[in-house]
Amino acid sequence: MSVADAVKQNLERSSWIRKMFEEGRKLKVQFGETKVFDFSLGNPDLEPPPQFLEALKDAASSAELGTHAYMPNAGYPFARAAMAEKISAEHKLSLSAEDVILTVGAAGALNVVLKTILNPGDDVIVLRPYFAEYAFYIDNQRGTMVPVETGADFLPDMDKIRQVLSAKTAAIILNTPNNPSGRVYPRTVIEDLAKLLKAHGQGCGRLPVLIVDEPYRDIVYDGIVAAPILDAYEESIVVSSFSKTLSVPGERIGYIGLNPAISEHKLLLDGMIMANRILGYVNAPALMQRAVTSSWRARADIDRYRRRRDMLVRVMDAAGLEYAKPEGAFYLFVKVPAGSKVVPAGSSADVEFAMHLKSHKILGVPGIGFGCPGWLRFSYCVPESVIEQSQTAFKEAVAAW
Repeated sequence: MSVADAVKQNLERSSWIRKMFEEGRKLKVQFGETKVFDFSLGNPDLEPPPQFLEALKDAASSAELGTHAYMPNAGYPFARAAMAEKISAEHKLSLSAEDVILTVGAAGALNVVLKTILNPGDDVIVLRPYFAEYAFYIDNQRGTMVPVETGADFLPDMDKIRQVLSAKTAAIILNTPNNPSGRVYPRTVIEDLAKLLKAHGQGCGRLPVLIVDEPYRDIVYDGIVAAPILDAYEESIVVSSFSKTLSVPGERIGYIGLNPAISEHKLLLDGMIMANRILGYVNAPALMQRAVTSSWRARADIDRYRRRRDMLVRVMDAAGLEYAKPEGAFYLFVKVPAGSKVVPAGSSADVEFAMHLKSHKILGVPGIGFGCPGWLRFSYCVPESVIEQSQTAFKEAVAAW
């Protein structure tokens, strides 16, 4: 038996996030949990809100016939209606249940969307830095990922996007609040992008789909609000999940919302429902659909992430490290400092700095994994004590670098 070449290639370029997480596990076995400062994995560690837990108990104890049976592949009608209400409020656009599909997390949602809209060789634009798994999702559906540099502030650069738009451009993925930079794209940027995509579509006859990936929508700081997006551009689709908002990443519950005015709405919806089935998801988990229907307005204690952000920022300041202060999500994107270390041929400064930090029992993820070499991502989904106790290690590591 042999493993497919594509799978072997993907294993070789597997996510740096997982690589560093595995390195952290080894260090913890060797030195003990409290001696290792692992900021590698964006695994929400807050407890789900009581409303969700109560809703889940109610769903699990229901004696209603068919509670655990198959339902339509798009999800329960009542769950679709609830998600339509949620999306409508967030994006200032009226959606109905017929515009929504329940999915196995946002990752499942992205694969369903890409499976439905991509022909072999179609381009999907992503903005650097981008979520590392996008490359695999696009490749899964035989598309070609086209990374585009953002500005120094990590906001989309319209001129650079314009340069790569072509008749092969099927979609652009917009991830805001952004993983890993923490940037929240303002409404003005959304409007500029919508104008650019409309002009391109009028010129070449193909309007790219704007895929809005926003599982961090509710995790924003300092009075910032994530802007509505669907109402700015008709050819738009939102994908999201409750992994971060309700702090239930292991439950794998998400959704897709279509702009009601999107081209070939009925055909697109039917295609996505079929893709949901044939990709092997079949349908979103039944109990989770019931639970989020009753609790989607609840929130985990998101303010703890703000406090942790501020703590980690102070640690970086004390160590003399530069960073992009996050407006949302729960990651700190840190610039590799100048140093006397020689970077070997074939490597990059962020990988070498990550390995250097590992020698001081600090785990971060090289920016090269996000298409942004020269930076490292640190997740602050960790206990406050880990952040506090890491300060000395960071200072010593930077001094030694």
